[in-house]
Amino acid sequence: MRDGFRIIDVDRHVLEPVAMWPEYLPARMREYAPRFEPFGPPETVAERLNRLGEHALLPTPQILCVAGEPVMRVPEAAYIEVGLIAEGRRELLAAATTPRGHLDEMDTTGVDVAVMLPTFATYLVNDDSIDAERSRAYASAYNRWLGGFCSSAPARLLGPALISRHDPEALVGDLEQAVHGGARSVVLRPNPVQGRTLSAPAYARFWAACEHHAVTILLHEGTHARLPTAGADRFQTQFGRHACSHPMEAMMALLSLIEGGVLEAHPTLRVGLLEAGCGFLPYWLWRLDHVEYAQMRGEVRGRVRRPPSEYFQRQCWIALEPGEAMLDRVVKEIGATRMVFGTDFPHLDHGPGMVDEVMALRGALGDEALRAILWESPCGLMGM
Repeated sequence: MRDGFRIIDVDRHVLEPVAMWPEYLPARMREYAPRFEPFGPPETVAERLNRLGEHALLPTPQILCVAGEPVMRVPEAAYIEVGLIAEGRRELLAAATTPRGHLDEMDTTGVDVAVMLPTFATYLVNDDSIDAERSRAYASAYNRWLGGFCSSAPARLLGPALISRHDPEALVGDLEQAVHGGARSVVLRPNPVQGRTLSAPAYARFWAACEHHAVTILLHEGTHARLPTAGADRFQTQFGRHACSHPMEAMMALLSLIEGGVLEAHPTLRVGLLEAGCGFLPYWLWRLDHVEYAQMRGEVRGRVRRPPSEYFQRQCWIALEPGEAMLDRVVKEIGATRMVFGTDFPHLDHGPGMVDEVMALRGALGDEALRAILWESPCGLMGM
């Protein structure tokens, strides 16, 4: 506990050791085990200066590759900047590679329970350029490894299964295998995969199975994946792509689940929108209710039978960022019981003081609201 508050961190990440992939992948897939390699081919200093300008004399960290191809489409200048940030956080990054490291950091900051999400595995599994067999092999390998990772403290480290969406016919079987292995939640990307959005008809049986097994759906974006991503067609920098991808993909994912009838068809399905902030949500629900639904409900009458905001209030939760503008007003508008908190530990786009920051909101939000955000609301999301 932290100052009398129990805390569930709904967005915490493992850093998967690269050595685990050859061990957990089936023998026929081991040629596709990722490894860290130089960012690009050898070049002269003059070529590097011409290409990177002021970044040319800074080191480029090695990047995770499969068969020589990076698994992330990240610009090199951005990757250099990421490497500079990482140098200052080596101890925290190392802590994320082991259960003991996570537990020690959780004890230090006051986190009671953490939901452990992938880092590299989400890029390996969600890659439009690979086939379904390989995508599913990555997901299965990760899930078995994660099960062992979390087994050292199963009451404190919760491990959502990572599900491949490449083969819709295999989704239910993969979900049931994960449930049999102890998973009570799954993590999906909000992006289209293989041309299919979250509400694609091919996924109908999967959503029914999630509802049947009371499995929580956690939607989490990650910039630079080999998937269609908001902003990637317009911006070449991490600055531009990262600004767009997380909130805009979350907005469209929520819209897809509503507009496509998934939430109407499965009224007990639980969905969490993670690492997108919450400031956009009052406007987005207002627009969906008072512009789109008010004018065009006839177009979607068979699958959207109530104002979109009612679906959110019935079935969805959203993670806040402690430093967001007008957060007290957003909490009042949306309700603390539909809001959760995640540290994103140890990722570099969030500082190591996230728990301190959320606890500092006590005065602005009040004890009742903060207690709901830190414990009661995430318990509802996770079905605890």
